[in-house]
Amino acid sequence: MTLAPLQLLLVILVGIFAGTVNTIAGGGSLITLPALIFLGVPPTVANGTNRVGVMTQSFTAAASYHRKGMLDWRRASLMVAPIAVGTLVGSWASAQLSDDLFRKVIGVAMLCVLALMLAKPKRWLSDRPASLPGPLWLRIPALVGVGFYGGFLCAGVGVVTLITLVLLEGLDLVRGNAIKVALVGMCTLLSLAIFVEQGLVAWDVAISLAAGSSVGGWLGSRLTMSWGPPLIRWVLIAVVVISSSRLLGIF
Repeated sequence: MTLAPLQLLLVILVGIFAGTVNTIAGGGSLITLPALIFLGVPPTVANGTNRVGVMTQSFTAAASYHRKGMLDWRRASLMVAPIAVGTLVGSWASAQLSDDLFRKVIGVAMLCVLALMLAKPKRWLSDRPASLPGPLWLRIPALVGVGFYGGFLCAGVGVVTLITLVLLEGLDLVRGNAIKVALVGMCTLLSLAIFVEQGLVAWDVAISLAAGSSVGGWLGSRLTMSWGPPLIRWVLIAVVVISSSRLLGIF
């Protein structure tokens, strides 16, 4: 499918806004997914298309961590297999849903991810020093679950991944963040391949969204006013509540 030039311009503007929000407060996909749907992109196509920007952002961040010597590729590689299994299954399951059902799934998931973000997990994860990994019987299913969620929906997968890496893999917050972006990038690349094969990626929309998100990331990194993060967080809350309510047919 393709959108009209004016709609693509709106996609770019959404990307700028979402990229800014993602840089300052996180949760950019909670804006882009419903925005694409409201602009007329079918929910399953919006789900696939949104991953192009997520993938590029993740690999860009991973490259930055690598240059700083903070990314433990060996440790990350040990987690790839269970993440990949979950991602492939989750992506396939997502592609099978009808647009109406997936619209409701997105609405519920957005509220759940918002609640998790408002708990500010980085605040309570930052006090945990690196420790020994948890038992293998718990870590592997958890990583498969993270991969499944990332493949199925992707929105908020960074938060879920980071919590898993710190609490179960024993990583500190900094090292966990570095591995998180690498794993999310790999997870998104795998899921994107499935969505492309299923014809569920609108490339003109994806490119417009990625371009806007890049500008938004640059803008967000320069918004350092003290009122910036709190304001952005309240805007994000309002956007998610209104969007999810519409997706669920509440109004």
